[in-house]
Amino acid sequence: MGRINEREAELDGWFRAEVAATRPGPTRPQQESLEPGSELTGARALELFEAQATSRHLDLAARQLARDGVGYYSIGSSGHEGNAAVAAALRVNDPALLHYRSGGFFVQRTRQVGGIDPIRDVLLGITSAIADPISGGRHKVFGSKAAHIIPQTSTIASHLPRAVGLAFALERAAQMKVACPWPSDAVVVCSFGDASANHSTATGAINTAVHTAQLGVPAPILFVCEDNGIGISVPTSRTWIEQAYGARPGLRYFEADGAELTDAFATAREAANWVRAHRKPAFLRLRTVRLLGHAGSDVESAYRRPADIAADLRGDPVTRTARLIIGAGFATPGEMLRRYSDIGLRVTATAESIRGEAQLTSAAAIMAPLAPARPTVVRTDALRGSAGPAAPSTADTDAGTPMTLAQAVNHTLGQLLARDSDVLVFGEDVGRKGGVYGVTKGLQQTFGVRRVFDTLLDEQSVLGTALGAGVAGFVPIPEIQYLAYVHNALDQLRGEASTLSFFSNGQYRNPLVVRIAGLAYQKGFGGHFHNDNSIAALRDIPGVVIAAPARADDAAAMLRTCVSAARVDGRVCVYLEPIALYHTRDLHRSGDGGWLAPATAVRHAEIGRARVHGTGTHLTIVSFANGVPMSLRVARRLAERGVHARVLDLRWLSPLPVEDLLDNARATGRVLVADETRRGGGVSEAVCTALLDAGFDGRIARVTSEDSFIPLGPAANVVLLDEDRIEAAADKLLAAL
Repeated sequence: MGRINEREAELDGWFRAEVAATRPGPTRPQQESLEPGSELTGARALELFEAQATSRHLDLAARQLARDGVGYYSIGSSGHEGNAAVAAALRVNDPALLHYRSGGFFVQRTRQVGGIDPIRDVLLGITSAIADPISGGRHKVFGSKAAHIIPQTSTIASHLPRAVGLAFALERAAQMKVACPWPSDAVVVCSFGDASANHSTATGAINTAVHTAQLGVPAPILFVCEDNGIGISVPTSRTWIEQAYGARPGLRYFEADGAELTDAFATAREAANWVRAHRKPAFLRLRTVRLLGHAGSDVESAYRRPADIAADLRGDPVTRTARLIIGAGFATPGEMLRRYSDIGLRVTATAESIRGEAQLTSAAAIMAPLAPARPTVVRTDALRGSAGPAAPSTADTDAGTPMTLAQAVNHTLGQLLARDSDVLVFGEDVGRKGGVYGVTKGLQQTFGVRRVFDTLLDEQSVLGTALGAGVAGFVPIPEIQYLAYVHNALDQLRGEASTLSFFSNGQYRNPLVVRIAGLAYQKGFGGHFHNDNSIAALRDIPGVVIAAPARADDAAAMLRTCVSAARVDGRVCVYLEPIALYHTRDLHRSGDGGWLAPATAVRHAEIGRARVHGTGTHLTIVSFANGVPMSLRVARRLAERGVHARVLDLRWLSPLPVEDLLDNARATGRVLVADETRRGGGVSEAVCTALLDAGFDGRIARVTSEDSFIPLGPAANVVLLDEDRIEAAADKLLAAL
């Protein structure tokens, strides 16, 4: 290892000078308490000092490895090491979702488990080594399956909704006898910074926890705000966190000085015990300092006054803990300096030993945990019969009765709830009302409020509840009321759901099926918030499955498949329901019932496989959702003119059914993509690209909706794809031959 820089040398020198100058108290046995009546003994204080010092030396090593070009992450925990006391105040099996400055907590928790070397584990993460036991070389995260630490990547409050959802799910799992990795009396701990506390995600999550408890539903979560008074370069008032959260009704507030070990431990223990006993949320403000800047090459002298930097140095928790132990008579200055140096030598030696560790070198290896797929096992699970009570439906309860798409979804949800005790259905208005469009009607009355329930009007909390319930052993089926509203909470899918399996190397997963009512063609009702045809942001998320059924039989089959893929492979699925087709009954003429179908016609629909309607040899019309019945009507009109077209219903928008797409494209040599989404960023771009990438040399054309938001009233028809445009595009494509 090379030499440490000036700021690092200053911090290291400060510790050594202050400890050397500390006057020791009368020697005492380490079994004695630091203070009368305290649970913190001398031995435990020394243990916590070692966790703090280990975290400090890991910060120094990370910076040196970065300078040497072999370390790739150096956001440190220096100044926050007092959070080791929070780890000591909790049980090892209390699930933890940690701030990226909670290094002291991580070291203390993993040391309590046994058989884990936190020094090696953290350094393997910093150097992105395959041997990193949590991420397998994909990111430096504080995570450990054995230590019950759920890994978080960029914790700017995005993990708080999941933490609240997990707290909600713990006792529900016990009540419903769903296998859960944590005991029913566990406390969820979630740490974050003072700047993150201002994020809308944080305020929404804390509000949800308080609201949940106010309803009498257990919400055993301890929010730990590690308040160092600055967010990168923007100061946080030292009184702000207390003002914002200290007097919040329904939220028990605690505060401690993270640099004072006895205060931090006693307060954290009191807070944890209170949450465990009352099963309600509490907020612990842990006052900290930030040493060595924000991260990496950050030069804090560019935006902080020298006096403020010096004041933080005097508040160094590692130095204060060492002086406390010496002053209490549990060790001499020389002994503490030797402990500190020995830890530094172990960290340095470990850092040297891992420099040659292998790293990920292939895309296949990197992506292995991203989207696991066992289609045969999924199919077997999807085709399991129901062992529960008869499922309700807005249609005849006989699944062989022709149904609308909405009835098929309702019926299938009932079957899944009856069959599987791990399934939960929830969202805004899904319970007593049965959904805005009646899709969940009757489910709560049959299966009760523990299985089917209403949530707050907050999409981040809806998805956070699902993410927490998923890691607790459930298969959650949350509903987002309209497609436009999912964008309010997209990071819960992009930054949380889709990354958990990836950055934990498959050790943690998010079984999840998000039902979203969406797309357009509601005859102008509601404007663009209720007629949203934008799904590009969803299709861009790696590993996420997007289902878009068009008809009742596919709706039933695809929903079963999504739930089984979530359960079997931990997949994150978005189940996009076309609102305009919910209650559609006819296809070609009024009263023909041509768009009804029994929910048992197809019981399983493999992910990434399309459905073809017809065997025409002149043209393949590729579409999905609302575009399918429109394309079928166009195909019928073309047939009356002697042009025979087949219609390929993609069904799955991610992953695209490329194999079926190619087979049907080659069968006719001509492809028209009828895409109800926008021309820019729409599905048709991906379909055309897939054909070209595969070497398809036939004719390709596409017809789409306009690059516009959807206006209110009849004007919507001006910007949306319609049958006339599909037919005109088909004629143009055929005429060009």
